[in-house]
Amino acid sequence: MARTRVVVVDDSALVRGLLAEIINRQPDLECVGAASDPLAAREMIRNLNPDVITLDVEMPRMDGLDFLGRLMRLRPMPVVMVSTLTERGAEVTLRALELGAVDFVAKPKIGVADGLKRLAQDITDKIRIASKAQLRRPAPSTTTPAAAGRPGVGPGAGSVGLSAPPALGRLSTEKIIFIGASTGGTEATKEVLLQLPADSPAVVITQHMPPGFTKSYAARLDGLCRIRVAEAKDGERILPGHAYIAPGGLHLSVERSGANYIARVQDGEPVNRHKPSVEVLFRSAARVVGPNALGIMLTGMGADGAKAMREMRDAGAFNLVQDEASCVVFGMPREAIAAGAADEVLPLGQIAPRLLEKLRAAGTLHRV
Repeated sequence: MARTRVVVVDDSALVRGLLAEIINRQPDLECVGAASDPLAAREMIRNLNPDVITLDVEMPRMDGLDFLGRLMRLRPMPVVMVSTLTERGAEVTLRALELGAVDFVAKPKIGVADGLKRLAQDITDKIRIASKAQLRRPAPSTTTPAAAGRPGVGPGAGSVGLSAPPALGRLSTEKIIFIGASTGGTEATKEVLLQLPADSPAVVITQHMPPGFTKSYAARLDGLCRIRVAEAKDGERILPGHAYIAPGGLHLSVERSGANYIARVQDGEPVNRHKPSVEVLFRSAARVVGPNALGIMLTGMGADGAKAMREMRDAGAFNLVQDEASCVVFGMPREAIAAGAADEVLPLGQIAPRLLEKLRAAGTLHRV
């Protein structure tokens, strides 16, 4: 079997050496080159034609994001970003995912050598996934946030390239939308949320992401969407017009408290190798919300959440699953379909419109 050929781009000789060693220990992977900056990497990519590159976020001679943007325009290829566990690292990584990077690995700011060794399986798994991923077109720059039209956020109304949905009036606070996603899911989830009106039912999200990144991700979405977006906090009430994202490294579920739903954020063992796990969230949706739940399974590797999504459907939920053609990785959606969890399978761009159509048909949302 042909090996997946990888070029490592990092300004640290230590990191280049460690990544090359980790990659070359795998029988199906080979590090064919290591470059200290993007200009050297450009020549190496041209000469070696690798299958995947790993790219440091902060690089000399040319910023890693500038290089990534040019690469995805001129020679699109799978890229796994290597980010630092800092607020700045999280912000840059999210922009890299917008530009078309498939995934990222978060290296510690201190103790990099030991940290990378502990992450060896994660690194090689993500390289394998990236080598088979469907590349997306880079997202346009989001310079006009939809949140500008949200009460208390600023004047005017933006759309981020989308036509504004009609204003919506009365709604039942009982309905809750549940979203599960992994590889490619940061952008897929954003596309769904951008199309939701300010008075949408509450949205609860588990996106596979490490600690330190979900807060920046939530803040980024909050600045773009008509609904409010934040990391979930344990015990807080689940409200319409709000989206709640599982904090990295913790499980998120929902519980009933009298007439209200509340978020439950807890530590625990990984489920399906993940923490947060979609399985945990969707299982709570089936148990607690039942027919008032609407499930969405987006792009991602593996099978996390598939069985619980079937439990949601058996409990009366309405479930939408992203189709293969629009997925970066058709793993979790495929498994959900195979489990009989999907009511409908749709391209990413049709999921939010179908969701709103379903809510209006049920009388949950009404035009004003």
